[in-house]
Amino acid sequence: MNVQEYVKAFDVALRHVDENQVERLVAVIGAAYEAGRFVFVIGNGGSAANASHLCEDLGKGTLSDFGSQRRLKILSLTDNAAYITAWGNDEGYERVFVEQLKNLASEGDLLIAISGSGNSPNVLRAVEYADEIGMKTFAVTGYDGGRLLELAGDALHVKNFDMGMVEGVHSVLFHYLTDALKERFRS
Repeated sequence: MNVQEYVKAFDVALRHVDENQVERLVAVIGAAYEAGRFVFVIGNGGSAANASHLCEDLGKGTLSDFGSQRRLKILSLTDNAAYITAWGNDEGYERVFVEQLKNLASEGDLLIAISGSGNSPNVLRAVEYADEIGMKTFAVTGYDGGRLLELAGDALHVKNFDMGMVEGVHSVLFHYLTDALKERFRS
């Protein structure tokens, strides 16, 4: 596949995204902001990088007034290497996110769970725990959505079976989220 073919394939993947799913994610993050709730973001590999990037963008990129604007309470649970490796080494990698949520999350908070395959055990455990304590859950998936698509309260699903395409589409949509929420928070 050459560059032009890749760009065309990416364009097709992006155009097949359900706009309503994207707008529901904007709405649920906006509702968390308005209620003063925390938003937690998780993922593995490229999705971990997307979680970190989304956290940074939503935490800073939604501000139009750095001095006085109320800020979105957002935290990527992918960013504390010491904490993640302690839980992974001592108790198992499938617990690296759920154990952080046990320390930090409360009923009514939002968990955005990013997984290209939708089958990452540590992401699934976190969503199950979030449901147990009354958090809102929103999946961001690819492929066929996996178990995550079934478990989460709502989802943004990119039905594509190329992980690079899926992660790239997620990244583009996350930049849209930032722009849309900046406008919303400004008003």
